[in-house]
Amino acid sequence: MTGIIPPAFPPFSLQMEGDDEELEKLKRKIEKERGFNCKWYKEKCLRRRIAVRMRARGQKTFQDYGALLDHDPAEYDHLLDTLTINVTKFFRNLETWQAVEQNVLPALFDRPGPVRVWSAGSASGEEAYTCSILMREWLEKQGRSAEASRIHITGTDIDRRSLDAARKGEYPDLSMTETPPRVRDRWFTGGPPWAVRPEARPGVTFERRDLISGPGLTGQDLIFCRNVVIYFDREIQEQLFKQFHDALAPGGFLVMGKVETLIGEARLLFRPVNNRERIFRRPA
Repeated sequence: MTGIIPPAFPPFSLQMEGDDEELEKLKRKIEKERGFNCKWYKEKCLRRRIAVRMRARGQKTFQDYGALLDHDPAEYDHLLDTLTINVTKFFRNLETWQAVEQNVLPALFDRPGPVRVWSAGSASGEEAYTCSILMREWLEKQGRSAEASRIHITGTDIDRRSLDAARKGEYPDLSMTETPPRVRDRWFTGGPPWAVRPEARPGVTFERRDLISGPGLTGQDLIFCRNVVIYFDREIQEQLFKQFHDALAPGGFLVMGKVETLIGEARLLFRPVNNRERIFRRPA
């Protein structure tokens, strides 16, 4: 699942009164047949996103849509793509990346050993590659380009199609709209599609993980999870913040989305580094 702001969806207009039982059946079906756990998503958000696919396929009830999934299993790919909010760009919110460069990278590379980064909910990989480019350019400015071998970035998502796209590393014009032209010309070829140059790929890997149900990573120095947790219930948000705290090495950093905030116990687990850009740090 990705840390990203989705496009606005039209209001949910289907007749859904008294359909709670059918929605529960559909949620269980999706979990059983595709391993995607719906139960922790905010109800309103989940209904709205399923409705997007129901409208696209002309289905008026959850029961009818479940039957469609039986007859057209390929629809699952479109449904999961909608549920996992796979919309992102390179250098999205450029000011956030500038803050990471100023407030985070010097501390990370001041320590010896590998620099481990987790892009949680990486979708099609733009965030992971952006981080790779940012780190390599920072090292170059410091006259330390040889240290690029220390970079280890793992992008995780639950959507296999997005992960396949991330590994391929080819992107449409839409993914590049917030990328400075100088950066685009140096680190990408073609256009469109824009292909990530081989120089930005070493140390960048992608793997399938469920943020909610699956095990997290450990020993990370920096975690990006931007505009992902807002789609979960409060209980799961608190669980994820605790998971990120445990995944970070002491002194590691967490970068959240601008519409998100730490809640519950998490407010005691992290200290703010840059409140405006939602950058926090696990105490050393």
